[in-house]
Amino acid sequence: MVLRLLAIGFVWVFSSFVLGPSGPAVAQGFDDVEIETLDLGHGVSMLTGQGGNIGVLAGPDGILMVDDQFEPLAPKIRRALQNLSDGPVRYLVNTHWHGDHSGGNAAFSRTGSVILAHEQVRARMSTEQYMGALDRRIPASPDAALPVITFPDEIRVHVNGEAVRILHVSPAHTDGDSIVLFPDANVLHMGDTYFNGMYPFFDGSSGGSVEGMLAALNLGISLADDRTRVIPGHGPISNRAELLRSRNMLAAVIERIGREKLKGASENEVLEGRPTADLDGAWGRGVLKPDDFVRLVYQSLPGPEPRAAN
Repeated sequence: MVLRLLAIGFVWVFSSFVLGPSGPAVAQGFDDVEIETLDLGHGVSMLTGQGGNIGVLAGPDGILMVDDQFEPLAPKIRRALQNLSDGPVRYLVNTHWHGDHSGGNAAFSRTGSVILAHEQVRARMSTEQYMGALDRRIPASPDAALPVITFPDEIRVHVNGEAVRILHVSPAHTDGDSIVLFPDANVLHMGDTYFNGMYPFFDGSSGGSVEGMLAALNLGISLADDRTRVIPGHGPISNRAELLRSRNMLAAVIERIGREKLKGASENEVLEGRPTADLDGAWGRGVLKPDDFVRLVYQSLPGPEPRAAN
């Protein structure tokens, strides 16, 4: 079911969050952004600015970068990368197609970066897309922004002494999600299958589902240990314990809302029951507010089986 248009305030904030400011806000919005670098050890760093968190593996072979935020930020990102390596960005991985993770593709590909992503990322970026949560159509990306290497399940990139694993997960945030594991550095980039410390968004219009989000978190947990540094798509640097906490929260919400929907409760009836009331203080302070999250989950879950005709 296509998501209904959510509250105007949410649409404005989330549109800026995922797609970037538009119109006169562009220059001012990006001018104020600062790219900050967190060293995670073994040549791996996390860069933050506006949009999805960036992962970087730097070394003698150059740079492998995971996601690239928005195109106007590319010069600032390059300056931050120069503090990590004199080499070029050889490989650029997109964890999914949304503009806050792939908006800088063209800027980096024009200087020689090879873009890798799941095959659905290229498919979606190649054609106009509709995001139901925003009631917006997103035009196809230019050819320079498209991934040039795609894969169906998993691919490994051998660079800087690391065998970097890029693994596709079943439809979760979208139908083209990947998570990226740096085994020697013991760092895991979850992309937007993980929103640290907040209710997660998943794009049903792009094939995403709440049960897929839960499966992706379970996969991440299975790949991590107590020393793994976990880069979320959004939010601060994390670890396996916080990943597990987020999984447990999501499993509880799915069980609560799914149980009521299977009983035949309508969306508004579930909302009135406030199924996340005990969780909202800890998780409801992100971009996705509690009522919007409940609606999103409700619309993603199966309903009761239709009764057989007499």
